[in-house]
Amino acid sequence: MNSSVKKSSVLKAYGYAWVTLGFFLISLVGHWLFGWFAYVSEQQAHAQPILMSDYLVEMMRDTLENWQSEFLQLLWQVGGLAILLYVGSPQSKEGNDRLEAKVDEILRKVDPQNGERTIQTLDEDYAGRHTDTRHAHY
Repeated sequence: MNSSVKKSSVLKAYGYAWVTLGFFLISLVGHWLFGWFAYVSEQQAHAQPILMSDYLVEMMRDTLENWQSEFLQLLWQVGGLAILLYVGSPQSKEGNDRLEAKVDEILRKVDPQNGERTIQTLDEDYAGRHTDTRHAHY
């Protein structure tokens, strides 16, 4: 596989992440650039010296404050939910358990002779992959 095909597939596979990173970097650079203009203007209005160290402290404080109040909150809401769904929190299993119960009931109705055996075989095949909390016979 040549490198241009590999590079293209990486760009495509992570397209959303690249666009998000681009927006993040543009907004971060914009925040710091316009923060500099505001800092210089405020220092000049008060006849104070323009010190890079003061600007850096002020901008780090503002950036971390914005990061904490907006980005981390959203990150936890989206990322935390995704992690909980991935590891299989009880909330994420509810939909799967309901779906499996419905499929089991369909198998019983479609093949009354072998449906239960098919369900048991499938459960044995996938026993190590999930916790079986269903099988309530309706």
